[in-house]
Amino acid sequence: MSDVVVGAVPAGVGAIVVGHFPLASGQWFVPHRHPQHQLAWARRGVLSVAVGDAYWVLPGTRALWLPAGVVHRTGATRDAVLCSLYFEPDSCPQDWTEPTPVGVDGLLAHLIAHLSREDLQDDARLRAEAVVLDLLRPLPATPVDVPYPADSRVRVVADALLDDPADPRSLAAHARAAGVSRRTLTRLFVQDTGMNFDRWRTHVRLRAALPLLAEGRPVSRVAHAVGYATPSAFLAAFRRTVGTSPGRYLNGDASFAPPPEASSDAAATGAATGA
Repeated sequence: MSDVVVGAVPAGVGAIVVGHFPLASGQWFVPHRHPQHQLAWARRGVLSVAVGDAYWVLPGTRALWLPAGVVHRTGATRDAVLCSLYFEPDSCPQDWTEPTPVGVDGLLAHLIAHLSREDLQDDARLRAEAVVLDLLRPLPATPVDVPYPADSRVRVVADALLDDPADPRSLAAHARAAGVSRRTLTRLFVQDTGMNFDRWRTHVRLRAALPLLAEGRPVSRVAHAVGYATPSAFLAAFRRTVGTSPGRYLNGDASFAPPPEASSDAAATGAATGA
């Protein structure tokens, strides 16, 4: 991919290097990759990371492990500080091969700050690095996927919903706006995105809701902002699609199991029609 940037990494001693990068509201880094493994964490604010169509929201309670070479984008809906830990693959025993969310508790956060010190002696650094690796606790991998369609007629609908997830129009109304029949749009949505319209719209709404929830906004306001008539309808959609409540998801609770992919279409359909 010739348009992908190889991200610069700060120099350092040991297997782990820590870098801090301020992000202004709405700012996104261009797609890039690193020759090192990366752990992306929000030292302040809330981060979003996109890997292809998959999208993770990272409050201070969770980070995202990105294996070396994985192309990704990182951004923030509000001012934030990205704290990145870079792990040299040859010196790191961690072998996760896919983007993996990681729980961040107080001890891990303090160790990250400890490793950020410029006056840290090499032996102290190596001891802290070993503890960091012991504390990397994977969380259920539940990114919110929003595949972007290739067909121009489907993109008309997709762009409208991405611009306004609360758009209340039905599939038939969107089909009229796109100049196709309802049946054609139904077929094209599945063909282009691998999802039916209701499930895709649910994913768009949940993706839009997660940064708002992570910033601490009330569920009732978030539900309305992304197109749900009641908080209960929104919470039902979230649980059916993600496998747990928003609070447990954002607080790094590792006790839930993501719902089987086979049931996602039916669940998302019910969630979307409850809006």
